[in-house]
Amino acid sequence: MRSQVPWIHPVLICITLAVIAFAIFNFGNVRRFVVGRPIRSRELNQAHMKLVWWLALPVLAADLYSSVAYGPEAGITELASLGVKAKWLILPITASTVFLLVLLIISYVMGVMAYPNGGGAYAISKDNFKHPWVSLVAASALLVDYVLTVAVSVSSGVQTMASSYPVLAGHETLISVFCVFVILLINLRGVSESAQVFAYPTFFFMVCMLLLIGAGFRDEFQHHFVQPSTPPFGTIPQGLTLMLLLKAFSSACSSVTGLETISNAVPIFREGKSGAIKAYIALGIVTSVTLLGFSYHLYVKGISVNPHNTMLSQLAGLYFGHGAMYQIIIIFTFVVLILAANSTFTGFPQLAALVANDRYLPRVLTLRGDRLGYSNGMIVLAALSALLIEVFHAQTNALIPLYAIGVFIAFTVAQLGLTRRWLRTRERGWQIKGAINSFGAAITAMVAVIFAVTKFTGGAWIVLIVLPIIVIAATRIRKHYLDVADELRIDINQVRPTEHRVLSIVLISGIHRLSAEAISFAMSTSKDVIALYIGFDDESIERMEEKWEAWGNPCRLVTIKSEYRSLLYPLSKFVRRIETYEGGKPDHIQLFIAQFVPKKWWHNLLHNQTSLLIRTWMLRHKDVIVSTVPYHLKK
Repeated sequence: MRSQVPWIHPVLICITLAVIAFAIFNFGNVRRFVVGRPIRSRELNQAHMKLVWWLALPVLAADLYSSVAYGPEAGITELASLGVKAKWLILPITASTVFLLVLLIISYVMGVMAYPNGGGAYAISKDNFKHPWVSLVAASALLVDYVLTVAVSVSSGVQTMASSYPVLAGHETLISVFCVFVILLINLRGVSESAQVFAYPTFFFMVCMLLLIGAGFRDEFQHHFVQPSTPPFGTIPQGLTLMLLLKAFSSACSSVTGLETISNAVPIFREGKSGAIKAYIALGIVTSVTLLGFSYHLYVKGISVNPHNTMLSQLAGLYFGHGAMYQIIIIFTFVVLILAANSTFTGFPQLAALVANDRYLPRVLTLRGDRLGYSNGMIVLAALSALLIEVFHAQTNALIPLYAIGVFIAFTVAQLGLTRRWLRTRERGWQIKGAINSFGAAITAMVAVIFAVTKFTGGAWIVLIVLPIIVIAATRIRKHYLDVADELRIDINQVRPTEHRVLSIVLISGIHRLSAEAISFAMSTSKDVIALYIGFDDESIERMEEKWEAWGNPCRLVTIKSEYRSLLYPLSKFVRRIETYEGGKPDHIQLFIAQFVPKKWWHNLLHNQTSLLIRTWMLRHKDVIVSTVPYHLKK
């Protein structure tokens, strides 16, 4: 039963992923087992770390190709209320989608040739528009698209399985989040290893779809191409409007999402830009054939939209029954829809790192993990997509309106950027290239507007609000980095290190080996040392003063009584008194905290972690340096 408190599940998902990420990156043995051995930085550009184009194709194109399983259905679903007479419209809608797909592939091939270092719409717009907000809109749209790609692909795959195996119904959200977690773990091991795991199932799904199309033609040769179930062709159903037709076309255009991934990931191709171009051409051919063949057989068989049984499942059931072949198709449809999310785990971290290098995102996204992948970006992607899956209960139809707007905004920006490039450079064939890109920009802009208008109340408003927020946040992040750089910059001819007067304070809890070690270290680094003892009653303070005198008064002792049993408040009060002391205020105060380190990790659970709290609390003080003096226990 779903929790009565709606925010419980998302919070639990975020906490779980955070704990898992902490465990992976802070416990060596767990990290080595899950992620694998670390790889040297110099291996990054070696051939074995990159992919040949035919192996990179299924890894990067799983997102696009998997959408053939739900793209035509998404389009005809918009017309389902018009009845049987509207079923034939799946053919012109799919044909228009294929035309747009070919147009976009041609455009992106030109983009790869012009920008062989990757980056896609972000790199194109950054180079061709003066104002940075244009490239930030493209990057924001793509980052949102990548997050939604994971959510849509995984949710769609799980829904396909649930429609064939009712025992899974009601558990789609949990299964989807689990799948995201598995994909994250595999990708943390590196691109080459994820390719070895994910490439061949995508190839097998392509074969399954082509076999399904072949089985359809065999059936039609046996039972004629016009069958009793075939709806009438060319009849205009009552209630059909231009806006409704455009709405259906825009929904079907979800089949062309994912094209950007290859252009963003050009650096992972062993052949460079030529490999990316080969992958684009092969992808365009196989996807076009599959879309046209699949939608044609849906028309011949008169397949209707069923929210509890996908059109792919219905068609496979008609051709193969519910035997082994049907089960194979359904299982690999589920697998490839899950793997579609995998291509995003390559594209999102690459793009996020590129934007972070320009200081528009946190620098932590530029750091490579043990396997030379952008691990932090992968974890962020997994967390955000899992949160979306939970919020929308793994419902694909609820996610697609959000999913497509960002895609087509990025498409439009990329097309406009390339158009400006051809007009600026006027290189060979610039008129034809400019015409192709400007036409593509008009089409993709139209689709984005249609989605924004028709799906606004269905959730599209979220993206329209999120995108400006991301752009504004990115500009603020860059401003912060620039401000920090300005503040830290020095003139090496004028500013040099100088000796400061430092007062050392050693926080002690008694006279023992830790205190001796900490005081000895403090006296070795500074001439002015104070031992500070905070007691909770008069008796403990008196005992401490007596022991200190018996110990020989190694340095000045200050005792403070804390009636509320707090260390932080009296410590802060004492530090402020020293900071504001006019007679001999030190330049800096160095606070030493003695801390023992247990031999076994679980021993940490048996001791107070007061030093962590004190270090965090003392950050509020401007000229206080906190140092930890560790003592490693032997037992």
